[in-house]
Amino acid sequence: MKIDVVQMSSRLASDRTISDYDFWRALKTINNELYRLERHSIPIPMKMIYARAIIKSARSLRHPDLYSA
Repeated sequence: MKIDVVQMSSRLASDRTISDYDFWRALKTINNELYRLERHSIPIPMKMIYARAIIKSARSLRHPDLYSA
């Protein structure tokens, strides 16, 4: 499955039904889960890494002055 991070990020950033809080909450949830997996020596799914990259990129596209990708 090919995941286009840039295209998906652009779509999310331009979707005004997704609030800045939704981005923040999703990123926090993913980071917490990644931390839990690492602490228990569980392999990290690549989809989770892509999801984090997409959300971080979308936040930075929406507010380039506040967030760096």
